[in-house]
Amino acid sequence: MSEQDLEPTQTDTPDRDDTPSGAGAPTPERILEALKQVYDPELGINIVDLGLVYDVEVDERGGVDIRYSLTTMGCPIGPLIEDQMRAFLAPFDGISEVRPDLVFRPPWSPELMSDEAKAALGIF
Repeated sequence: MSEQDLEPTQTDTPDRDDTPSGAGAPTPERILEALKQVYDPELGINIVDLGLVYDVEVDERGGVDIRYSLTTMGCPIGPLIEDQMRAFLAPFDGISEVRPDLVFRPPWSPELMSDEAKAALGIF
């Protein structure tokens, strides 16, 4: 066998993106997509479609600020939601820190939900 026979060969398979979901450069759009994996445990709908995520910003150092709300002020799931946000954003290259910020202004209302979430909850 020659050295040439031991070198890896390129196959004729089409190019494809083998990166796991959520990996790669952080953008607000990609972060929102990743946050669709975070579900409200009582409603069974993701926090993006519920309209709980108000804003996502990525700074030049890879810090991610997420302004979000809950359906009610007394809702106890804030820490769970924040832990899940961090977990689902962990695969991203370039994120140095995830900084969730729980806000209640403006207050959440059902009008903020996506059409899919409204349909799932029977709101028309």
